[in-house]
Amino acid sequence: MDYIGTARIRELVARTGEKEFLQGLVTELEKDFLRWHEFDKSPRYACYSRVGVIELMPASDGEQFSFKYVNGHPGNTNKGLLTVAAFGVLADVASGYPVLLSELTVATALRTAATSVLAARVCARADSRCMALIGNGAQSEFQAIAFHALGGIRELRLFDTDPRATNKLEANLAALALPGLRVIRCANAAEAVRGADIVTTATADKRKAIILTPEMVVPGMHLNALGGDCPGKTELDVRILLRDDVRVIVEYEPQSRIEGEIQQVPQDFKVTELSDVLSRRVRARTTDTEVTVFDSVGFALEDFSALRYLHRLHRRYGASDGIDLIPTLQDPKDLHAVLRNPQTSRSAA
Repeated sequence: MDYIGTARIRELVARTGEKEFLQGLVTELEKDFLRWHEFDKSPRYACYSRVGVIELMPASDGEQFSFKYVNGHPGNTNKGLLTVAAFGVLADVASGYPVLLSELTVATALRTAATSVLAARVCARADSRCMALIGNGAQSEFQAIAFHALGGIRELRLFDTDPRATNKLEANLAALALPGLRVIRCANAAEAVRGADIVTTATADKRKAIILTPEMVVPGMHLNALGGDCPGKTELDVRILLRDDVRVIVEYEPQSRIEGEIQQVPQDFKVTELSDVLSRRVRARTTDTEVTVFDSVGFALEDFSALRYLHRLHRRYGASDGIDLIPTLQDPKDLHAVLRNPQTSRSAA
């Protein structure tokens, strides 16, 4: 069984190049969204507590199955821990055997950024060059790099309620020296969105917050709403969603009704799934004055795509030794042989 840890994913991104890695991931995601109806889909299983959530996210195309284990604990940073940590498994449906165990903490940030860019390509105005980035935590560098490299963004306007987060993001972007990118630090969210074509909200607060109000949203904007991803956790004033000029795009409607910004509106509120926009069955934007909202909560298909993409790169660049998770036996009915004689068992490929 193959294994990708944090050191290996760093190596895979370095060998591929971050821009090229993200572009490859965008392509993988688009291919899978375009075969949306081939997938067995369901909302994720979630176990909530007063401090966070632990989730399992499964998906299958009938040939391969994947799941992700992921948490969301906003208070973790106060203890020196990540807000989000994840790992995933890719398995062969025909045998039921897992073929890959992979870290998905870094990979989730990469696939979230790639999905954001993919959605923006069909939702945002083609001439979008300025993005406000509200919430400058763990996801922010990935969004900034992806939108600069693949989304045409040349001005980035930053705001976070924690100045240390913005300090961190500014320093990291300066070190990367992304060509042609102007970075502006803003005093508040209203200042950050002023003049922005795209507004990305990526806050971690586990409550119904109002990051954007109707007067901040001007005709033609695209809102990339990432932070609302569980019941009781939102970022947008509901009046934005109810505006006549707003069109809302979601990943998987049954899950988004529970977790996304649209948990704030009636069940008959009309939304469009991203797969329908990518396949051109529906247009996200019909005029340059409409406001589009990508109400992104993260869906299991995206992790399926990421795991397959990682596995392919892992094999391309010479997969290292796997892990001894599943025994291979001379007699598959004699499982006790593993305990009687460890030499009779070896790790499955």
